Amino acid sequence: MKNLRDRCRVVTLVVLAILVGLLGFYGLVKPVSNGCDMTYMYPTYIPISAPQNVSSGKYGLYLYHEGWKKIDFADHLKKLNGMPVLFIPGNGGSYKQVRSLGAESDRAYQGGPLERTFYQEASLTPEEGGLDMDVAGLQLPSQYSRRLDWFAVDLEGEHSAMDGQILEEHTEYVVYAIHRILDLYKESWDARAREHAAISGILPKSVILVGHSMGGFVARAAIVHPHLRKSAVETILTLSSPHQSPPLALQPSLGHYFARVNEEWRKGYEVQTNQAGRQVSGPALSKVVIVSITGGINDYQVRSKLESLEGIVPSAHGFMITSTSMKNVWLSMEHQVILWCNQLVVQVSHTLLSLIDSKTGQPYDDTRKRLAIFSKMLRSGVAQSFDQMKQSQTSMQSSLFPTMGERGSQVHTLPECPANVQWSNDGLERDLYIQTKTVTVLAMDGRRRWLDIQKLGSDGRNHFVLVTNLAPCSGVRLHLWPERGKLPLDFPVDKRVQEVTSKMGHIPSGPAPRQIEPGSQTEQPPPSAVFMLGPEDMRGFRFLTISVAPRPSISGRPPPAASMAVGQFFDPEEGQKELSPLTLLSSSYSQKQEIFLKEDHPIAFNLSFGISLGILPVTLSLKTAGCGIKDSGLPVEEAGDTENSRLCKLRCFPPVALAWDVTAGLHVIPNFYTETIAVDSAPALWSSTQESDKSTILLLVDPHCSYKSSITISFTAAASRFLLLNSSQIIALCFAVIFFALMCQAHAWDLGSPIPSMLRAVQSNLRMPFPALLLIVVPISVALLLSLLIDQSVPPLSFIVISTLCYLLANGFMIIFVSISQLVFYVAAVVQIFVKTRWQLGERVELFRQFTSLSSGFFSLKVVRFVAANSSLVIAMVASTLVCLVHPALGLFILVLHHAFCCHSALCSRTQRMDFSEYEKDVSDRPTQFSVDSDHKSRDSFLGDNYSSSPESAGSFVDTQLDFFHHRHGLLTLHLLAALMFVPSLAAWWQRVGTGQSFPWLLDSVLCICVILHGTCNPKPDSTFFSFPSSSILGGELRMYYIYQFAGCYSFLSGLALAPYRVFYAMAMVGLFSLVLNVLQKRSREKGEAHVKRRKHSHRH
Repeated sequence: MKNLRDRCRVVTLVVLAILVGLLGFYGLVKPVSNGCDMTYMYPTYIPISAPQNVSSGKYGLYLYHEGWKKIDFADHLKKLNGMPVLFIPGNGGSYKQVRSLGAESDRAYQGGPLERTFYQEASLTPEEGGLDMDVAGLQLPSQYSRRLDWFAVDLEGEHSAMDGQILEEHTEYVVYAIHRILDLYKESWDARAREHAAISGILPKSVILVGHSMGGFVARAAIVHPHLRKSAVETILTLSSPHQSPPLALQPSLGHYFARVNEEWRKGYEVQTNQAGRQVSGPALSKVVIVSITGGINDYQVRSKLESLEGIVPSAHGFMITSTSMKNVWLSMEHQVILWCNQLVVQVSHTLLSLIDSKTGQPYDDTRKRLAIFSKMLRSGVAQSFDQMKQSQTSMQSSLFPTMGERGSQVHTLPECPANVQWSNDGLERDLYIQTKTVTVLAMDGRRRWLDIQKLGSDGRNHFVLVTNLAPCSGVRLHLWPERGKLPLDFPVDKRVQEVTSKMGHIPSGPAPRQIEPGSQTEQPPPSAVFMLGPEDMRGFRFLTISVAPRPSISGRPPPAASMAVGQFFDPEEGQKELSPLTLLSSSYSQKQEIFLKEDHPIAFNLSFGISLGILPVTLSLKTAGCGIKDSGLPVEEAGDTENSRLCKLRCFPPVALAWDVTAGLHVIPNFYTETIAVDSAPALWSSTQESDKSTILLLVDPHCSYKSSITISFTAAASRFLLLNSSQIIALCFAVIFFALMCQAHAWDLGSPIPSMLRAVQSNLRMPFPALLLIVVPISVALLLSLLIDQSVPPLSFIVISTLCYLLANGFMIIFVSISQLVFYVAAVVQIFVKTRWQLGERVELFRQFTSLSSGFFSLKVVRFVAANSSLVIAMVASTLVCLVHPALGLFILVLHHAFCCHSALCSRTQRMDFSEYEKDVSDRPTQFSVDSDHKSRDSFLGDNYSSSPESAGSFVDTQLDFFHHRHGLLTLHLLAALMFVPSLAAWWQRVGTGQSFPWLLDSVLCICVILHGTCNPKPDSTFFSFPSSSILGGELRMYYIYQFAGCYSFLSGLALAPYRVFYAMAMVGLFSLVLNVLQKRSREKGEAHVKRRKHSHRH
């Protein structure tokens, strides 16, 4: 019964691993639409030559020029007078990827700044210096004073995300390129001076860096490079760049380089003091501002959590923003699309141009002003409002509507619409007085609507929301009145009419509706703005007015084809729905979770999910159930379903969904009916907070229609998100599984029991409650304790659940891997014995004897005998040489081949001895003993001392060979995983073959040599134990059992920290311990002391 339960657990894990892998892979390869417009250009790339006394190596530097006309390169370089911007491509990228940014920057400079809108502006948070900098009052230039000169480095398309050494070489060249660019402007200036040509502008003092993918990290690494000139770079913009850790954190040197650069950045923002504690100088990076732009949920290569600057850059010097919440963008995009998505490229181009001070021709020297411009140009007021949304559920106002500080003080400082976009609304004769809680505007009639706050906002309906497609100021204006009518001039200032139009937040609108027939009514247009007021906003005021511009807009622009505005006083408690994780999970296998919204429901309907949509994405469907039309007048066969009829679309505006998450920010989905909603969050991680375990969706729906909503879990999206977020964790946990299996084998040897196979060892470690519960609880408890001690916080409950699931999946993947490899060895051994036996029994006995004679002659050579006698030493020397001089992966693969040969030989010896008695009857008249024994001797010389072919009995020999096979198979599995960790680096190395690459990093070489020591110093199962004399200082026992257990726990913690490369530190520790144990055992045998535990092979079956 016990074995049956074990097998059921194994089968369940294997099925789960296969299912998650297939669903996740399907979700990743499924194409997604991004909605981006293509950017077009006429590119020209001007090579920048290096000075005669300087060698730039294999990389290159180019200047981008936009235009179809042919130009003279030398003459163009003499006329350089713009602001230099250096583009750094990412992993495998090309310098030609600068063309979209360069083309749109040129168009933006010629066309001038973007047209000003009067939507709610983003502001700096108090942590970012918002109390000292008024972003709303920051005036952007009406005309750009200096163009951008785009440079790009040619890094030969090398894969910098796979090798730390390549990353460091790219950093060194970028430092050279920065200096070369600044010198180039000086050379251009001097050349024009010598020719007495007109000189305009001033020399640039710094270079703006724009990096894509790994290029963004290279830009940061260049900032802290010791050879970079002071103040050469003060502004960095990164696009889909990892900052916290590498996307593939497999190579130790790569992870170490990331950690070193990040530590330098942390120190760069600290005040420099001497030993006495006195300030020596200010922070080295006090002038540096950095902004990280992420691609959102569709960027599969780099997750938003890796692109965060939290813990690296102070809030006053940089921030991260997702493209889904960027002003005028609102789109999630793939990793490469972010370079050419026209909506984003245009916004970035205008942002960089706005950084230049028209007075000095240089970027603003004040870091707060530069950060304020980034915030004003990139952030959306609505997105920032949702980012500041409080998660406390004690106040419904704070959970649904974000508060922007003390309204009583801020409402009096809101900017008013400028005079050139105002229209006369002093007359009261055409005013409308609304008596219902819902107000609707379907035409630009030039009328003002009065809403009595005291009357309409009673019965708990003290919140007001308005959705519209009318532009603020030029289309609609909103005011708060203490009383109706004109106010005397001597009226107190704090009680006068206050304009709150600037509180309208812009949201992306879907495609405009088409007029089906000439003269017919069009469908309701999608809203483009949302306006919200809470009780604090309306305190002290009696009336709210909505003034709509007359149809011929005063701005001279044509009005929208269909005008719409719907406002409502409502109670947030009526529009609140909380969904627990159990509710979502139950809806996946039972009935769907359905929500019905009757007519006259709140416009803003808030769905609060108890688990992040980054873990469990949901498919949310919203169908129109009715729109108050009892009889359409159409025949039944023509009327059709109410949802599909155009009657409801003529009356109700298309719903809008606003999904919000702590990490991902705001994601707006216009024209929302059926959509799979996932957020690029980072829940269930060691560094996650309690707030990251929740997601919020705010639905803006027309109260004139009734809706039927259904919610189900999207398992395909959930599986793909799970693999994306936790792949690094699963990789490290696979090492933990193997270490725990080796621990089980070492423990069985110490107890005198047969060494279990790797499959059986993994299976036994899954037994509940012990040891499975212990192997899971101990590392997770250590992680929770460290979080409590270091960060004074505890990760959410989902961290424990997801970590346990990742460990179980790692067991499933390892069971599949071990089963396949073990099957391959068994099949290879059976095939070899079968072929060999048939060869011996066949007609070509003479040919076989000649072959054996040649092979015996070969094995009698001195070189071969030396190698056979010292196989472990030779393998260690060859592998270590490759590790130190060529590439670590090659040395590890040599070690893996040695393990494979030993496994195959041990299994062949066991299989041949088991079948030897049967074969002996068939060939009793032939001298086969020579061939069998000689084959054993030649093979056993490679396997070591304990692989003797002269056992006390055939049974003990078979058991011994099986023990040796299981032990070697465990080492092979561990070291094969270690070799596979270096495969991406090996691919990058192979790309650079013949280009003069240097030696591997010392850290990688040292760690891999220690791994090789583990494989060569621990070749036999009895190399797992040493007993010190009780009289010695180190009295006690050394057991590999404890070392494997500690290494497994450390690998588990490395996985929880999303740093799988740290498992090499555990393997290095095991290798050093194996070396020490091996030396102690040899000394003990030389002295004749019995401190090594041996046993007789009397296995009980």
